[in-house]
Amino acid sequence: MYTASSSVTAPPRPLRPLGAGGGPYLAPHAAPPAPGAVRPRRPAGLVGPPLSGRLDLSGTQGAQLRMAIASVHRICPEFNPVQVLRRSGRSVLLVGSTGRATAVAKCLLDHSPAWMERFRHEIAAYRAFVRHRPPVRVPRLIAADPENCTLVIERMPGRVAALTRHPSEAPPRADVRAALGAISRVNAWRPAPGLFDAPLDYASRVARYHELGLFTDRDLGDLQKLLHGLAHAGGRQGMGQFCHGDALLSNILLSPTGPVLVDWEHAGWYLPGYDLATLWTVLGDAPAARRQISQLAQAAGPAARDAFLVNLMLVLTREIRTYETAVQRAMRDSSGSGAGQDRPGALSSSEEQRLLLRRLHDDCAMARRAVRAAVGTR
Repeated sequence: MYTASSSVTAPPRPLRPLGAGGGPYLAPHAAPPAPGAVRPRRPAGLVGPPLSGRLDLSGTQGAQLRMAIASVHRICPEFNPVQVLRRSGRSVLLVGSTGRATAVAKCLLDHSPAWMERFRHEIAAYRAFVRHRPPVRVPRLIAADPENCTLVIERMPGRVAALTRHPSEAPPRADVRAALGAISRVNAWRPAPGLFDAPLDYASRVARYHELGLFTDRDLGDLQKLLHGLAHAGGRQGMGQFCHGDALLSNILLSPTGPVLVDWEHAGWYLPGYDLATLWTVLGDAPAARRQISQLAQAAGPAARDAFLVNLMLVLTREIRTYETAVQRAMRDSSGSGAGQDRPGALSSSEEQRLLLRRLHDDCAMARRAVRAAVGTR
């Protein structure tokens, strides 16, 4: 194992200033050299500061790390793990070296059928990119094991466009412009037939949200009318658009050579505007960017507008469902532990989630009015 004088544990992903290094595929900060020491020469294949640190393999989490590292070594024996970049209940992300270059290994911890299927879909996407390069920069595939759900790709240089799913502050306009440009190029790409499928069944998703009480009867009828009109406008295949499927700013790295898109586990064919609807949803504090996204989504005509509105309703409802669950969990945890705010005068995480949930409900009400207006013009 790679050893160093300071230990590196694997806490949840911290929130850091926008200008700081971080994100899922960025190099961790290296320790500064000792006074008077000669700075080592950077290897030719390494971009960014050299890696440093060691893994904490003690305890229950250490046992999970050892299993993850063993699964990586089965497909990439030369991978030398250095640090844990991100750990969740579902997966762990390791950064290390492969020869003179740096790489990122992603290992699934939750082997439930749904997560295994999603992980294998991401592996299939990276394998497809080997022969059919998309019009944006993506990490190069090094090794993959679909059976054990292990993936090793190159580490791409750059800074993440946003450290959180829903940025609390409006990103710089240049960052939004770069992200929109990359997503537009992906949406205009037509990969070879058979490489990707349609991950989202719109009719069943709408019916499911109606059964859960997330859609009213009128929502169900309006969305079914729009979907029926889209089917007649160009057919399922004719209206299809290739999308990243999870076009969050946290999945976009910005580098001097251009944006890099990562996390392709949801890539496939959608109704036009799915990626734009995702971006619109998370940019609640950037009204100018939202206006630009809406104009871009409607530029292709009424059919593209209707598809964007259908996508927007589904994405917003999914976010509402996710954050309602998070708020309920945070309320249970706070009542059980009696914990208050972390810092005087600062909002607690549960309060921030409640404010975000209120904004999502307001956005969904606005999207619902737009859907009804679109139905009225048909």
